[in-house]
Amino acid sequence: MNLETRKPGSDLGNKELTEKIIAAAIRVHKELGPGFLEAMYEEALAIELTWKELSFERQKLLPVFYHEHLVGEHRLDFVLEGKVIVELKAISALEDIHLAANLNDALLLNFASVRLIVKRVGREYHPTSKAKDIVL
Repeated sequence: MNLETRKPGSDLGNKELTEKIIAAAIRVHKELGPGFLEAMYEEALAIELTWKELSFERQKLLPVFYHEHLVGEHRLDFVLEGKVIVELKAISALEDIHLAANLNDALLLNFASVRLIVKRVGREYHPTSKAKDIVL
């Protein structure tokens, strides 16, 4: 079952690509199930995305600036086709801190539960609002 709640009338960017990514993540989750480290899901998802012939970068470094000063780097798990960021988690629950990166066109995938949890973060995202849950 796919339970998805969205803001009525809002259209998510890169819909076709995000659907392919979610389908790949569902396949990985069905095959492996919950209980493994994030790195195992990342490796399995990379294999699945390759089979689906989707181009991606893994562990892409993203510079973080504060008042035009570089303060560090953030690693993105995946960037697909230069358009969609995919962050993987294998934790009991996603917290607001996992959404704090203020990502555009991103999927947060949590493999730790019996059903895959997907949070879509779109251009309309504001740090004070909650991302929409999808339970698969």
